[in-house]
Amino acid sequence: METLPLTGLYLLALGTLLGWPVALQHVAPTALTRVGVRHPRRLLQMHLDYVLMGILLVAVGLALPGAPGWVVAPLVAGAVVNPLLFLPLAFREDAGASLAYRVASTASFLAMSIGAVGAAVHATVG
Repeated sequence: METLPLTGLYLLALGTLLGWPVALQHVAPTALTRVGVRHPRRLLQMHLDYVLMGILLVAVGLALPGAPGWVVAPLVAGAVVNPLLFLPLAFREDAGASLAYRVASTASFLAMSIGAVGAAVHATVG
């Protein structure tokens, strides 16, 4: 199986598994607090974002079989890192103010932008 749809399936699986902490928050609200989670809504965002990124990669992978590496690499990088950026925010809301976080966030969004635009261009001009 090609990289984009395969990675998408793994991200869908990860997104599904991340539904467990979201469900746990409803059943045992203090459980996540005991492990340091201060903002559980960020886990919900991460869960949904991984599901969406998984769907996106599967769709692009099926629409563009054999997509070139300059499309695949940034799409995969962005799809993995973008949702992961919610994790530090689940523990500390001010984590987003750090230089490292801002650099990682910018790089990740840039990668997704390059990959998505690149996929559209590749589909159009080959």
